[in-house]
Amino acid sequence: MVPLAIITGASRGLGLALARSLARDRWALVIDARGAVELERVANELDRLTEVAAVTGDVSDSGHRSALIAAAGERIDLLVNNASVLGPSPQPALADYPLEELERVYQVNVLAPLALAQLVLPRVRDGGSIINVTSDAALEPYEGWGGYGSSKAALEQLSAILAAEHPELRIYAVDPGDMRTQMHQEAFPGEDISDRPPPEDSIPGLRHLIDGNAPSGRYRARELARVGA
Repeated sequence: MVPLAIITGASRGLGLALARSLARDRWALVIDARGAVELERVANELDRLTEVAAVTGDVSDSGHRSALIAAAGERIDLLVNNASVLGPSPQPALADYPLEELERVYQVNVLAPLALAQLVLPRVRDGGSIINVTSDAALEPYEGWGGYGSSKAALEQLSAILAAEHPELRIYAVDPGDMRTQMHQEAFPGEDISDRPPPEDSIPGLRHLIDGNAPSGRYRARELARVGA
């Protein structure tokens, strides 16, 4: 049976790199993004390799989440909660952080991944996986990263508790490391980030988890890539 994965935020960056990797191995894919034009372009590319359902929308919208599950069907092997928002750019100190903006960050980075997991759990076979993409900002108190970092810290704790409650599954919080992406550029407006590695460098670590049997937990993708080399 062909395995199926839902990948959010798959029109660029890490989500796109992972979708390409899985498509080459003939995984069926359900992908989403907020931008219809970008998502259609990616769907047309991946459709040459595998079965792809592209659903445009925002993961913080309950109707969109239901549409993703409907497109996936009754059996889901992998959920990758990759879609995230940074918040204001440049990022403000917590003392100046607009609370309505912080609420938006938490809606997308914390509540939406949990809501998708709640919908997916009844359809994931034993041994299936959920990957929540996180960040070192979940652990390190970087100045100006209070909104994004605290949202990722919350996502990591949710991941750990879901793993404890569902020992039959593999539930991971994965830090992909610094990447040369649009979001990373927004975090450092005006700076040259060309020295950061591309998202593709984090894919071997993600595939190590997807294709292997590592226990649930928090992992750094680049370290896993070295282990799998």
